[in-house]
Amino acid sequence: MKWGGRVVGAVERLAPGSFAFVMATGIVSVAAAYEGWPVISAVLLWIAAISFAVLVVLNIVRAVRHRRAVLSDLRSPARSFGWFTFVAGTSVVATRLDMAHQTRVALIGLAVAALAWLVLGYAIPALCWSTAGITPLVRSADGSWFVWVVASQSVAVLGASVEPSLTTGRHAVALLSFACWAVGVFLYAATAVAVALRLISFALDPIDLTAPYWVGMGATAITVVAGSTVMGMVGTPILTTTHDFVAGLTVLFWAFGTWLIPPLILAGYWRHVHHRVPLRYETGLWSIVFPLGMYGVGSHALGEREGLPLLTGIGHIEIFVALAAWLATFLAMLWAPWRVQKAPAQPPGR
Repeated sequence: MKWGGRVVGAVERLAPGSFAFVMATGIVSVAAAYEGWPVISAVLLWIAAISFAVLVVLNIVRAVRHRRAVLSDLRSPARSFGWFTFVAGTSVVATRLDMAHQTRVALIGLAVAALAWLVLGYAIPALCWSTAGITPLVRSADGSWFVWVVASQSVAVLGASVEPSLTTGRHAVALLSFACWAVGVFLYAATAVAVALRLISFALDPIDLTAPYWVGMGATAITVVAGSTVMGMVGTPILTTTHDFVAGLTVLFWAFGTWLIPPLILAGYWRHVHHRVPLRYETGLWSIVFPLGMYGVGSHALGEREGLPLLTGIGHIEIFVALAAWLATFLAMLWAPWRVQKAPAQPPGR
């Protein structure tokens, strides 16, 4: 009964951003495939796919048994954008399956991800803006909001990946991919303004400077991947007039994402070393692994497409970093429940 109560409580408290683990594992699987590590890539794909299925079931159970908690999350500016991890997780796993020549499954993933992105893209901002005032809304803006951008670009990547394999509907999928990429670019600008307002208007406590701020860099990286993949769609009329525009912005996003890495590292030092905030496992750590993996894939893809060996080399190194970060975070996740159980009980009154 004790374990049953814990399970029920865990399901009720399940974070909307729980699919971040799927995103991180999926993109590292893609990165491993790029590096020619088929066994590692396949193992990571299986972990991502099984985790995705489990999380879908748990979220359905939560929606049925804990509707108030779900509705509360949807109305919370601090938590609601985490739902976009479902879109990104679906797209990343489907993209990796398409690389394994599972095009039909990837197309199903594209339909699910595109529909979820469209519904959530209108519903979540409307719910947040209608239930929160301007000040609470701006105060809640943080790195997790960039997952909206990641979701948009993940659909663009998936669509552009499956487009060459299609015999019918290619132009429609190409248009969807380009539209999602373009919307993602605009969303990045809007989200960056909101997060900048929060940083300027309110004092930032070390506790508030959480791992999801790395998603701001991850959003630039997946915009690079999306731009590179969209440019690879051949025989697409819309790319005839926009190719140079997409190529230029893709390089700019890569440069800006690269520029963001040192401040993010310094922010982590300021939080954990200077202010001694303990570094322990939390779901948000996957929000660091995903950007690292996506930056590696983006640098590799852009370097190959534009013939830039320096970028390809950077991507190669970054993929090793992402794999190491994934392994360390995964082991920390497995150890976390044991650490909690072995923690000494506090004396009464403390």
